[in-house]
Amino acid sequence: MRREDGRAGPVDDVEAVLDELYALPPSDFVARREERAAAARTARRAEDARRIHAARRPTLAAWAANLLRRSRPDEARQFLELGQALREAYATLDPSGLKELSAQRRRIVSELSRQAAQLARTAGHPLSDAVQRDVETTLRAVLADPEAAAVWDAARVEGVLTPPSEFGAEAVAAAPARREPARTRTSRTDPVAKREDEAAVRRRAEREERAARAREEARAADARLRERRDAREDARAALERAGEREREAGERVAELEEQLGRARTERERTRTERAEAEERDAAAVDALAGAEREAAAAARRAGRAERNGT
Repeated sequence: MRREDGRAGPVDDVEAVLDELYALPPSDFVARREERAAAARTARRAEDARRIHAARRPTLAAWAANLLRRSRPDEARQFLELGQALREAYATLDPSGLKELSAQRRRIVSELSRQAAQLARTAGHPLSDAVQRDVETTLRAVLADPEAAAVWDAARVEGVLTPPSEFGAEAVAAAPARREPARTRTSRTDPVAKREDEAAVRRRAEREERAARAREEARAADARLRERRDAREDARAALERAGEREREAGERVAELEEQLGRARTERERTRTERAEAEERDAAAVDALAGAEREAAAAARRAGRAERNGT
């Protein structure tokens, strides 16, 4: 659930929290994620906290693609529909449809990537040429791959999405050639032609298998890269928190040392005052003893005088 101001609602609404996180610039992602996960743990919602903490910090290109999806909903919906049409045309190998849609694809990808760059620049995060190319690559993947389209439609892209290698402009060029062997096979029934057709099928299967493996390896490498980036961000956030605690402890130590200095000064002053008081007390004791002796002597003299008078 979202409030009218666009921010996330209660912490128990995990989907709203995830929407909020992926709407943030990458530089703010980790700190807010830890804040939301901690709130969920405090509320004793361990599973929600786990899901929130598992959210991966998006790259700048991924954030820009997500920003485009949220900021241009009408264009995004048309773009997703174009992707579905392209995939259907590719599945049916309709050369004319592929050529028309592919030309439309190039125009729209270029235009949307420019819009994403403009939105990012307005938000205070301009994109370099390399990052904008990553945005274009992600948009091409959205057209080619229904899973990538679903991720982008949810505005939760984490890294660069890579389109399948067999889908795209090269598919348009190859479409007529792919249809021709089917017509040839119907008229060539000799063993040599059959072996050639079987070899072509095997080669195509091998190419597709290699491409699938390469895509999987690329996705795994991208996932590892995101994990390393997130680990670096987590470590940096922990370092900043530790530094802040160290600064607070240092300030407290300085305050206590100042208090200790004042206490030591006060102790020295009171020691001096005590020594002076002890000296005055000793002098008073001596003076009292002298006065007592004088009083006793005077008393003795007075006694003798009285006796002599009688």
